[in-house]
Amino acid sequence: MAEKNYYDILGVKKDASDADIKKKYRKLVRQFHPDVSDDPDADNKIAEINNAYETIRDKDKRAEYDAMLNNPFAGQGGGFGGSSNRQAGGGQRWEDMKGQFGEGEAYGDGGFRFDDIFSAFGRGARGQAGGQTQYGDFGAQNSKGQDQHAEITVDLASVYSGDDYSIKLNVPVRQPNGSVEYENKTLKIKIPKGITDGKQIRLAGQGAAGSGSGKNGDLFLKVKIRHAANIRVEGADVYQTVNITPWEAALGEKINVSTPAGTLGVTIPKNSKSGSNLRLKGKGIPAKQAGDLYLTLNIVNPSINSEAETQAYEALKQAFADTSIDR
Repeated sequence: MAEKNYYDILGVKKDASDADIKKKYRKLVRQFHPDVSDDPDADNKIAEINNAYETIRDKDKRAEYDAMLNNPFAGQGGGFGGSSNRQAGGGQRWEDMKGQFGEGEAYGDGGFRFDDIFSAFGRGARGQAGGQTQYGDFGAQNSKGQDQHAEITVDLASVYSGDDYSIKLNVPVRQPNGSVEYENKTLKIKIPKGITDGKQIRLAGQGAAGSGSGKNGDLFLKVKIRHAANIRVEGADVYQTVNITPWEAALGEKINVSTPAGTLGVTIPKNSKSGSNLRLKGKGIPAKQAGDLYLTLNIVNPSINSEAETQAYEALKQAFADTSIDR
């Protein structure tokens, strides 16, 4: 990217509108943010992107830069306005930004993590001249604060029944003198019954502080479902591995199984095999369209701990001496 001009770096045409430039810039920040990008050169790329944006977002700087590009003796790209690796506009470092929302720590019984920087715009406003942030001029007077995104981990049982959770985080609070300070706050959250993994809960006014008389942005919590190791969730469907004995599988018996939907009586079909699924319709996550619960059977052979148990296995062996098994 270093040999490209600023328009190439941002992936826009030279006559692109301010709105298109800002839209493309935000997309690139999401892509190359060092906390989410696997690119080993993410730090340099994001600095280069910031440097390009800080130039062409400003009307006067952009005109000066365009004039330089039109001069064949002026050269192109990274030398305009200083090194492309600087922090554009004197903004905060990425490490400094993390601390504004709890530094990615886990809080409370909600398993809350604020490690999502996909909506980081506007979060670095403290200490910036003219209301600008590292991500551009989102500090216009009386404008709404930027929305923020985070993740909350909830138990599968809470998804089945609906539940209340509490989280602690630092939230931006507009002071009477117009400054913004971050204060510890406990938020009570209602987990909607039937919410599925990856869906979001919106908390109005709990995002970044607005400027002037502008309202705060919103906080969106992405739900991550926590469950036991023998369970997996696919959309609204739930798969649970259930251990059964060889005689339950062979003879077909009724057993009681503890599931996320409660304790259920289940009849094992005769001659069941390990790995086969029993479908319990509508017993998955009770979403708008309820999912199904699939019980995956796992036949477990009892351990031999006595002579009598050894003889029992010997008798079983003799009883099925003519059995042929494909191996």
